Amino acid sequence: MKTAYDTLILGASYGSLLATKLLLAGHNATLVCLPAEVTAINEKGTRVRLPVKGRKELVEIDSRKLPGKLAAAGPGAVKPADYDLVVLAMQEPQYGAAGVRELLDAVARSRVPCMSIMNMPPLPYLKRIPGLATEPLAASYTDATVWQNVDPATMTLCSPDPQAFRPPEEDINVLQVTLPTNFKAARFASDDATAILRRMEKDIEAVRYDTGSGEVELPVKLKVHESIFVPLAKWAMLITGNYRCVQKDAARSIKDAVHSDIEASRTMYNWVRELCVKLGAAPDDLVPFEKYAAAAQGLVRPSSAARALFAGAPNIERVDRLVQSIAAQRGMRSAVLDETVALVDARLAINRKKVAA
Repeated sequence: MKTAYDTLILGASYGSLLATKLLLAGHNATLVCLPAEVTAINEKGTRVRLPVKGRKELVEIDSRKLPGKLAAAGPGAVKPADYDLVVLAMQEPQYGAAGVRELLDAVARSRVPCMSIMNMPPLPYLKRIPGLATEPLAASYTDATVWQNVDPATMTLCSPDPQAFRPPEEDINVLQVTLPTNFKAARFASDDATAILRRMEKDIEAVRYDTGSGEVELPVKLKVHESIFVPLAKWAMLITGNYRCVQKDAARSIKDAVHSDIEASRTMYNWVRELCVKLGAAPDDLVPFEKYAAAAQGLVRPSSAARALFAGAPNIERVDRLVQSIAAQRGMRSAVLDETVALVDARLAINRKKVAA
C-alpha cells in the first residue's frame, strides 16, 4: 500500500479545502486552476481558515507547513494517469471550457477513480441509480456531452456540505470556511477504488493540528458511505435554501430563504427527501430538516448560485431543474420548485441577452 496518495483536483477555490485536509493527513494534491491562481499557489501556497469548536478565532492553515505536498498547474500541464484519484471541484458549467473539456476526457480515458464534489452530480454518477432514465436529464446540464466518455464505474459523488468562500478583500489563495460540516462520499463500484477513499478517511480522522498553543481536532472530515444515495441528501438543502435565494430582482441569504417561512421550507425539504426515498435512499441516508434549519441560521450570505446569477453569469449549475426532471419521472411535482426554476430561467435569460448584445 502506498504511504501517500496523489490526488488531482480540478478547481482551486472549494478544492483547496479538500486539498488541505489531504495534506494534513500526509497525502499530496495538485490543483488545476487559472494562471493567476497557479502563480499565487505555487509561490505562496494556500490559506484555509476554519472555525474550531471552543476557539473564538479562526484557525488558519498554511499549506506550506503541512506534511503533504501541494502544487498548482493549468489543465494542459497535468496527466490524470499520474494520479491515484481525481476530484472534480469546479462548477458544472466550467467543464465545457477549452482545456478543461480535454482534461476531463483524459480523465475518462485514464480510468483513474474520479470523485465529484460538485453540487451538480455528473451525469455518469446518475447512471448508477437503478431505474433512472438519464437521457431526459441531459437538458439540465450546460453541455452534457462533456460526460459522454466517463464510465459510471469510475465515478462517485461526494456531498459538498461544508460551506466556504474566498474573502473578496483577500488574495486568491485564501479560503474561509463558514460551515465546517463533513464531506460525505458514496463508495465507488470498485472495492479497490473505495479502499483509497477509506484510507483517506482514516488518515484525515487521525489528524491533530498544532496551533502553537496546543493540538486541536479540526472539523471537516471525509466520511465514506456504502449507499450511493447519501450524497443526494444535499439536494433537499439546495432546493430549500440555495435556489430559493433567487428572487425576481435580487438575491436573499440562505438564512432568509429558509427561515422567512419555516413551514414552507419544511414542506419543500421533505418533498425532496420523499423523492430521494422513491429513488432508493433509506431515510437514514438523509439529513433531518431540523438539523439543516439549524445550520442555515448561520448562512447569512446568498448562495453561490444566486450570487453568480445576479453578477450576470450566463450559466450556473441547475440542480433545481435536475431535481424537477427526476421528480417528473416519479410522478411528483412541486409548485414551489416550479416557481424557483422559472425565476432562475428568467434571470439566466436576462444575463444571456446582455452577453449576446
